[in-house]
This record gives sequence, C-alpha cells and structure tokens, in this order.
Amino acid sequence: MLTKPVTTSMMSCTKSLLKACQTRSLTTGAKTSALIIGAPGSGKGTISNWIVRDFGLIHVSSGDLLRAHLRDGTPLGLEAKSFIAAGNLVPDSVMVGLVASELKKLGSKPWLLDGFPRTQPQAEALQAETPVNVVVNLCVPFETIIDRIKDRWIHPASGRVYNLAFQPPKVAGKDDETGDDLVQREDDKPESVRNRLEVFQASTEPVLEFYRKQGILQDFHGTESKKIWPHVETYLKSLV
Repeated sequence: MLTKPVTTSMMSCTKSLLKACQTRSLTTGAKTSALIIGAPGSGKGTISNWIVRDFGLIHVSSGDLLRAHLRDGTPLGLEAKSFIAAGNLVPDSVMVGLVASELKKLGSKPWLLDGFPRTQPQAEALQAETPVNVVVNLCVPFETIIDRIKDRWIHPASGRVYNLAFQPPKVAGKDDETGDDLVQREDDKPESVRNRLEVFQASTEPVLEFYRKQGILQDFHGTESKKIWPHVETYLKSLV
C-alpha cells in the first residue's frame, strides 16, 4: 500500500517543491517497486511519464539501460554486446543482472520499471532479485493501436514524423519544410503492426498471469491515454 508523506515534511516544502515532497511508498514499510506493461503503441510511455510526475517514482527503462551499458562498455554491457554481435538474443541471466543491479543502486528510492520483464522466466528471476509490488497493465485494443500507427509517415532525411489523423502534412504525402516525399516504415504498416502485437501478446500473457497470481496486477482498459490515466491515478491513490 502507498502512504502519504508526513505532514511536517509537507509543511516545510515551498509551493514550488510540493510535488517533489509527495513521493509515496508502501505502508508495509517497503518502497514502491512498480512495473508498467503495455503493447507497443498503447501509450505506455505517456502513462509512465504521468506516474513519475505525480507519484515521484524514478523511471527505469530496460532499453535505455541496455544502450547505456553498451555505450559505456561496462562488464555487463560488454557481455551483452558479445551476444548481439553474434546475432543472438541477450540471455535472461544477463538482462536480469543488468536490470536488477540498476534497481539495487536506487536503494530506498521508489521506482517504475518499463520494458522488462518480457517473459515469465525473466519475471520469476527478477522477482527473486528485486521484487515488484505494483503492476500496471494497459489493455488497449489491437485495432486501436493499428489505427494509431498506420497513419504515421516520416521524412527520412530529417526524421520528422507526421500522423494523417491528428498531425497531417500541409500537402498530402509531402514534407512541410522540404517538399520531399514522405514514406511509411515497413514496421508501421498494418500487417507488420498486427504481427508485432500478436508476438507481444503471446510472450506477455504468462508474465501477466505470474503477477496476477501474486495479487499485485491491475488491468486498465481504454483507447486513449487521457481517458485511461484517471483510472490509473485513482488506483494508485487508493493504495495511499
């Protein structure tokens, strides 16, 4: 359960620092160790940002973490690089070690993990090292995600991104600044998105069941982040 900070602490805060003084932790005395799960295109990044903003958790992205270790040439990064260079997936033991070591560095600070674990064995191994005690699962219909992504077009040279539904180019099919043709990435085509979502669902369902059996997972259904967020916020506040 999440607890409010003591009143004396809040009284000592200036208005500009009030939010920073509202970090919540579990009433059992344990810190908040949260995990967010959601398919690609589900709005997971947006919801994560809002949780971090309003609940004072430190956002830990497994993808960013792996890239940082590879860039810095750490022992774990070099080990991971050897598998990637050979065209192989990074083994669970390496990924769990990489994520768990980062979470342990945070000590008593509350955190929100994003992007890991992706399989049940990873979830079990991580739970043995750095246990999760709150899981937020975003349930967005696949058709909604496909519709959201299929309208995305890019300008390859600059990386500018357009969306035909809510941020279309001034001239259909052309970049606003250069007039160059826009292209759609293969990964953004409906059939590619659907395949990616099906793979995600197949690998993630055992992870969800693992956390569900522990009584720490909550599902949130919706089609828009701004409509899902109030329910996530209310749920987290109900743990206060």
